[in-house]
Amino acid sequence: MSAAPRLTVGLPVYNGENFLAESLDALLGQTYRDFELIISDNASTDGTAAIARRYAELDGRVRYVRHQRNIGATPNHNFVAQEARGELFKWASHDDLYARDLIERCVTALDEQPDILLAHSWTAIIDSSGDVVKAVRYPLATDAVRAPERFRSMLFESGGDDYYGLIRTRDLRQVLPQRSHHHADRTLVTELALRGQFYQIPEWLYYRRDHPEQAERANPTMRTRCANMDPRRASRLRNPAARLYGEYLWGFVAAIRNAGLSAHDRRECYRYLGEWAKSRLAPGAPRQVGEQPAADLPPGAQVSVGSVVAGQESRHR
Repeated sequence: MSAAPRLTVGLPVYNGENFLAESLDALLGQTYRDFELIISDNASTDGTAAIARRYAELDGRVRYVRHQRNIGATPNHNFVAQEARGELFKWASHDDLYARDLIERCVTALDEQPDILLAHSWTAIIDSSGDVVKAVRYPLATDAVRAPERFRSMLFESGGDDYYGLIRTRDLRQVLPQRSHHHADRTLVTELALRGQFYQIPEWLYYRRDHPEQAERANPTMRTRCANMDPRRASRLRNPAARLYGEYLWGFVAAIRNAGLSAHDRRECYRYLGEWAKSRLAPGAPRQVGEQPAADLPPGAQVSVGSVVAGQESRHR
């Protein structure tokens, strides 16, 4: 086996033929080159396999794996993280795009600030055509020195795409495997935030695609979203709504217990969690974490994928 790369990019995918090639062009066109890209195909029934195999033939950094059956989105995400050889890790989505220097700048941030655990950038939202429609300034206090402050922000504020940031692999593996309860990705990122600070590049370098085919829209209810993460969640008898919500709450409890906090910080985090849980039960309170607060592009802001994302030049002439 060749020497381990510095970074592993894990791309779990199911039926992603519409946008997969664009995403792969954006990833393989990064200015930072020392990475492996693991494409884990969850038994797709469209042209995903042909696209992935073509890129694996063209670029030796790409490894394509195909599951014989759909194991669910969460086990597929866990799989690519478990297969990672790099000391740094990044999940990637088949439909998102990335500025050419996103990875390089995140690696630099992690190298220059050894105490930070995760690095990412602000998010711009693109449509099916790749046009930027919204831009979001990062709203969370994940750079706060004190863990309880980071935890409170994760509970009471919405937003951030930290799940797709660059993470130190050793730290990520301490919080894996990801579960498949309600908002399991949020509890995983929250535990990471309890363990260390995050860093956000204050520029729009990550482009999250919002389109009709994405999993969140295809699975509009809590149960269908959880079943998409793990097919075993589809059983109402074994996984009633109360269990899916209860595991969500317990995910935060477990994060506090496992993060190596001082007794004082644990007590403060439990107090915030109690306040948050009480607010969830209040009449008219939202029952799930909201989308990050998207805002129209600020006056004078220049946010476009055409000039900064590899492979987009011909698409945005």
